[in-house]
Amino acid sequence: MSSPTKAKSSFVFDRPCGQPKFGALHVSAAFVLGTIACLLAQYAICGTNCFRRVDQLPTATYGHSNQDTVSILAPPYVGSTEVHRFPPTKPTNVFPSLFPSNVGYAGGTPTGAEAGIVATAPEYPMHTGHCNNQLLRPSSLAEDPSKKAQLSGNDVKKGKKKPSKFNLFRSWGNLSPWFSVDRGRFGLDSTAEIPDTCRITGLHFLHRHGARYPTAWASYGGPALFGHKLHKSPESWNASGKLDFLNEWTYKLGEELLTPFGRQQLYDLGISARLKYGFLLQNFTEKNTLPVFRTESQDRMLASAMNFAIGFFGYPFDGQYQQSITIEADGFNNTLAPYATCPNARVRSKSERGNWYISRWADIYLKDARKRLQKHLHGLDLSIEDVYIMQQMCPYETVALGYSKFCELFTEDEWEGFNYALDLQFWYGSAFGSPVARVQGIGYIQEMVARLTHTPIETHNTSTNATLNDSPITFPLGQSLYVDATHEVVVLNIITALNLTNFAESGPLPYTHIDHDRSFRVAELAPFATNVQFQLLECSSESLPGPQIRIIINDGVVPLTGIDGCPKQKDGMCPIDAFVAAQKQTISETDWMWDCHGDWDVPPGTEWETVTGQPPKPEEVRR
Repeated sequence: MSSPTKAKSSFVFDRPCGQPKFGALHVSAAFVLGTIACLLAQYAICGTNCFRRVDQLPTATYGHSNQDTVSILAPPYVGSTEVHRFPPTKPTNVFPSLFPSNVGYAGGTPTGAEAGIVATAPEYPMHTGHCNNQLLRPSSLAEDPSKKAQLSGNDVKKGKKKPSKFNLFRSWGNLSPWFSVDRGRFGLDSTAEIPDTCRITGLHFLHRHGARYPTAWASYGGPALFGHKLHKSPESWNASGKLDFLNEWTYKLGEELLTPFGRQQLYDLGISARLKYGFLLQNFTEKNTLPVFRTESQDRMLASAMNFAIGFFGYPFDGQYQQSITIEADGFNNTLAPYATCPNARVRSKSERGNWYISRWADIYLKDARKRLQKHLHGLDLSIEDVYIMQQMCPYETVALGYSKFCELFTEDEWEGFNYALDLQFWYGSAFGSPVARVQGIGYIQEMVARLTHTPIETHNTSTNATLNDSPITFPLGQSLYVDATHEVVVLNIITALNLTNFAESGPLPYTHIDHDRSFRVAELAPFATNVQFQLLECSSESLPGPQIRIIINDGVVPLTGIDGCPKQKDGMCPIDAFVAAQKQTISETDWMWDCHGDWDVPPGTEWETVTGQPPKPEEVRR
């Protein structure tokens, strides 16, 4: 057959030579015979019912309070888990010897100078959060570029609304993709660029894994539970309106693993770090050594580290660095997973205090949403927690599948409520409001002090691992570049242990309403692929004598005034000597045995609160 040629309003296909022509009689006969065949087929399938009027048909209906009558029920597979397994376990066409990864003949390979954007570029590159617009948001919640222009005074007088600053991707708490926080957001009008008169001498880089599937457990909610609820009795319910998609919906999320978008996040993060700090690799060449980066044994942690490495070093990265993989399991000391050896961190009344707050806040902000959505779900009652899970489905499906219909179901205010709910969860569960936050971050602080002072850890009495930390091979001292991968809860533990009090300035978060001026926002501190830069600097200015350190979280410069001895400085710098002295003091004041193994408890809710991440002291505990 010849190729089609495009006409003005339709496609016209050239007729091949020798194609027979059909007359009007042929076409009419074919139409009549086709009609008769269709009628006979319908009669054979459903008898005379196919030929009755609609109002004469028997209808399988049932009633449900305040809901429309339902006539078609959900199919049996609705809500079931859908899995696509790739790669196949035993593919039949695998011949490794015929597909080598390197056949030689590489051509010329002369290298060039290392990049150093943080030191050489006129401004610092910021990150929007959704890599190359791979993720899609509902049109009803999408930012309209045409509305970004500032409205004039006359426009406001005419009743025109100012453009919304709402960003769906930044309203998912710890499930948000990481983004550069606005300049000054943490209280300093500064950027991650090297301040004038200073130069970078080293970098400690701490980051979270990339976007993942839901974990096997959830403190409140849990996406898989909603699928189970729908699949349990699909013959009894039906959805309509905005929930109509549920009639065909299946649960497509896995568990724990990185998603493709999560892989891209870490790959991009590695490239970004190389472009900013590649010049630090010269120090390794001069010392004839290789960098040692650290991660954990969990699949998503190792995959995150590997993707970061491919971005930072390129492929293949063999021979360019060494990857330390610490074991995350019971009985193994690990500063990147300290909860494994801290028993009190596994007692829900101590470690998951956020549940009390988040459940009560959900009852408030999701009340209207539950009523609105219930009208479209017939035969199945929605609880507040169900509606919260539907909100969870939005970010999880988006970072896994690229788009989620669940995102369309909620208003901007309800997404702000969801974002705040996660702030409650992590403030009280992993940060300044948790009684076991500081103690879980203290092991990493010990490691940081060892690295900054180039001296081994003196006493292993926390989550540090003597076997690994005491070896100059697995835990080298004096590197100009360190990269560690961990979880969001540990990042928050470390922020708390560092005593970065500006994030605790607004105090305990209320559960009755949103504190719009709160200083603690988990979407800014611990989103997917969050990253913390500890910049080491030397400055020629007399006002900044000696080596300096400053902390940058997701490109936002953090004031260090909560750390004893650190001055109020416009670029957030603190003398390393003062910083180290303050951290040593914190280490000495943290009692691992009491905090992690002690016989203490705290009541739920507002009856007991902390803003330091510590439990009650022994003398405060009633016997």
